[in-house]
Amino acid sequence: MSHFPKSASGNISHADVALAAYDRQCAAGIRSHTVLTDTLKGAVESAWLQCAQMLVLRSDAQAALAVLEVAFAHFEASSEVRLALAGIVFRQGARDRAESLLCRVLEDDPGHLAATLQLARLLKEQGRMQAVATVVRSGFRRDRHDAELVIHGVELLDDCGRKHEAAALCEHEIAAGSSDPRLHAYAGMLLSQLGQFELARVRQEYVLDHDLRGLEWHVPLGLTGLQRYTDRNHPDFARLHEYLSLPGLSEQARASLLFGLGKAHDDIGDYARAASYLRQANATVHASTRWPRKRWRRSVEAKISQSLPAGQLAATVDWTPVFIVGLPRSGTTLLADRLARHPDVCQRGELPWLPVVAEQVINGNGNYRERLQHAAATYTAQLLQDDSSALWLIDKQPHNFMHVDLILALFPNARFLYCRRHARDNALSLWMQSFQAGAQDFAYDFTDISAVIQGSRRLMNHWLTRYPDAIRIVQYEHLVSDPVCLLRGVADWLGLPSHDLVSNTPDKDSIISTASLWQARQPIHTRSLRRWEHYSAYVPELLQLPDH
Repeated sequence: MSHFPKSASGNISHADVALAAYDRQCAAGIRSHTVLTDTLKGAVESAWLQCAQMLVLRSDAQAALAVLEVAFAHFEASSEVRLALAGIVFRQGARDRAESLLCRVLEDDPGHLAATLQLARLLKEQGRMQAVATVVRSGFRRDRHDAELVIHGVELLDDCGRKHEAAALCEHEIAAGSSDPRLHAYAGMLLSQLGQFELARVRQEYVLDHDLRGLEWHVPLGLTGLQRYTDRNHPDFARLHEYLSLPGLSEQARASLLFGLGKAHDDIGDYARAASYLRQANATVHASTRWPRKRWRRSVEAKISQSLPAGQLAATVDWTPVFIVGLPRSGTTLLADRLARHPDVCQRGELPWLPVVAEQVINGNGNYRERLQHAAATYTAQLLQDDSSALWLIDKQPHNFMHVDLILALFPNARFLYCRRHARDNALSLWMQSFQAGAQDFAYDFTDISAVIQGSRRLMNHWLTRYPDAIRIVQYEHLVSDPVCLLRGVADWLGLPSHDLVSNTPDKDSIISTASLWQARQPIHTRSLRRWEHYSAYVPELLQLPDH
């Protein structure tokens, strides 16, 4: 998080002299930072910054901090010194001071994008996502900006879950005349997640018309997710085949196109061709992705056989954390979207923080209770954030089922909604999806999928035995066949006041960033029940899985 400008030519010698004097003292067993600041006395600002930068590159943060503290006294009005000092003190844990320094830079120069992005990253680590959006919006107010900086801003907003603001920044730049295909691709992706499918298609088609790198960015696959096809004469079919015939396609682009064709043919009921394309796509990805099946099985057994030390924190008083867990494609997105229609519920998407806090508890400093308290504070900041007064907050990361015991140690009042789906339908749905690299690497091979289904069920049965009052099973088949009854039961179990969760009137601000971004916005239907039967003749591996 440090920022140092390049020094002007002719000033490097001051930094070199100071560092040489410092090195001589260190070699003599004297580690004093005074020699650095004394040698730099009278030097211009860029020499101080260059010296601090070189110390940071040496991993001598304390010496760099000493140099910047004195430089700040000499050049208090310098935005660059404040920026560099903010980066150092933030890494030292002085977040309030870092924020104050960055705010002073932006008071003097609201368009200082390096300070804007640095302050946004600081706020993001504290879970202050609304503040991130405010800072980034303010920094990017001009008509046009460097595309690289805009992309940094878009990615920051996206990582913070601020999809509306990220899409608005892309649209602002496009309206101002940006032709950068990366911004159009980002806009298409974000607009898809926001349910603005028509404009998303316009942005994605622009990318494909102007830059074949869009094939590597999975833009054609994104197009197929914007609708349900009803006719093989739709131009997307010919478009996908045309791209597939291009010479020099990477394996990644080829697999993406094959997944798109599989989805399109499935939509129109051409299951034989869909299975053929999907088999090719999965084989291509699986060839370059080796999921550690043995390690998965060992991790499940370890969870079942090991116990955390005794002790838990006090339950939260004003809010309830809700975890929607289960395998991907088991109804987690649909359930989260419907619950989020309640005015007292806030859905945070798939937060990545449980593995982080688990690592803090296992390998952090301090005694066990202190580690729990630090982990709870870290996770709470990311769940509560600074933009909602909701009383129930949802984290729908499916794989949080690995951490049920830890979650209940951190939040004894946590509630778990465990989504289950018939194994063959769940396996087929996983096999039909192209996931982000590294996210669900087991999903491209039925032996791996079977191992995950078996392991996750075994582990969840273990948690159900240990914590029966904290976990409620939500069966996908019941959710889609009788949503009124099922959702009413879930709401009552959570203690939610009565509210309509079924009518197809999604919140205009709803965000769906999983593979279900189109389906979850449609009326609840039963078309996917026993879907595997359409494929049993073409994908016989499904018959090796249990029919339940």
